[in-house]
Amino acid sequence: MSRRSGILEFAVLGLLRESPMHGYELRKRLNTSLGVFRAFSYGTLYPCLKTLVANGWLIEEPGSAPEDALAASLAGRRAKIVYRLTAEGKEHFEELLSHTGPDSWEDEHFAARFAFFGQTEREVRMRVLEGRRSRLEERLEKMRASLARTRERLDDYTLELQRHGMESVEREVRWLNELIESERAGRDQRRSTPESPARQDTTSGETGGLPRHRDDTPPDPSDDTAK
Repeated sequence: MSRRSGILEFAVLGLLRESPMHGYELRKRLNTSLGVFRAFSYGTLYPCLKTLVANGWLIEEPGSAPEDALAASLAGRRAKIVYRLTAEGKEHFEELLSHTGPDSWEDEHFAARFAFFGQTEREVRMRVLEGRRSRLEERLEKMRASLARTRERLDDYTLELQRHGMESVEREVRWLNELIESERAGRDQRRSTPESPARQDTTSGETGGLPRHRDDTPPDPSDDTAK
């Protein structure tokens, strides 16, 4: 399985964990909520869905509206199939959420992982954010070294493009620093302020670690200029 198809499977499982959907709804959510998948087509999505069904992680169900099924039958079309996450699929997705290896730091995979941070354990979020920051700091160091070696041979426009790429990476590093500090602050605050059992956060995601106010728009981790 390719890395990109693996990311797609992860995103589909995550979206279906929220609620069952049919293929068109899934594609729309992938395009609008997860911009990294904007280039995916039906020809890519449906083989992915079939694979997930074959693995037992999804089940196919007929559309819930009887009039839709009747209209499709009269028009000679198939009724829309709704895809629902199985218990095994939920368990598999939760296992994927716990992964914090190098793949989760790469551009496209990080964007997908970040989209589901609300369903991710805080400690896992921290490891993914810190890994992503480390990866970008390594990239930035290489870019600076390359620029220092080739500066005299570059024309003004190529030099400006190189600077733009470096600024994009620097901006994302600053953004990651904010997120990491906010996650740490939220964790430290809960440790120092005991809550009653009724008020404790029982969700796996433990949301609330995001900075509340930021003047700049979060960078797109899949931005080509950051590579």
